[in-house]
Formats: sequence, C-alpha cells, structure tokens
Amino acid sequence: MDDLEKELKHLLVTTLMLEDVKPEELDSEKALFGEGLALDSIDALELGAAIGKTYGVKISSDDPRLRDAFANIQSLAGFLREEGVGQQ
Repeated sequence: MDDLEKELKHLLVTTLMLEDVKPEELDSEKALFGEGLALDSIDALELGAAIGKTYGVKISSDDPRLRDAFANIQSLAGFLREEGVGQQ
C-alpha cells in the first residue's frame, strides 16, 4: 500500500465519520459500495467533495471514469494519479 492509499483511507474515515472503522483496517481492494463498505450515493458526494478540497481535483458527475474510480481505494488512488495527484 502506498502513501496515497493511506491518505485516502484516512480521508474516507474522517469525512464519512465511520466511527467503528480505523483507516488501517480498510482493505484497498474491497468495494466501497454495495456489499463492500456499504457506502451510498450521499457518501459518494461527500467523499468527492472532500477529495476536491484536499487534492484540488474537480470531480464531475458526468465523467465516465467515476464508476470505476470509486470502486475501491486502490482504483480511487489510480484515478487521482491520472489527475496528477502525487506526481512531482
């Protein structure tokens, strides 16, 4: 697991106020929605806003990559890297 995935786990837990979940307990490959972490559409909006604020990445609801990007922590980190996050 890389630093960006660790940051995203912390951001997810704090933004969504997941009281019974510690960032280090999250599996980077586990689904965020459905049978995985069981997030919902409101959680997605809150997480998207937090990502925008934290990383300066504009997340547009009509971006066809979003469904795959928000599949899990690992794919979300990949999406952010595509957007230039974490690159020097």
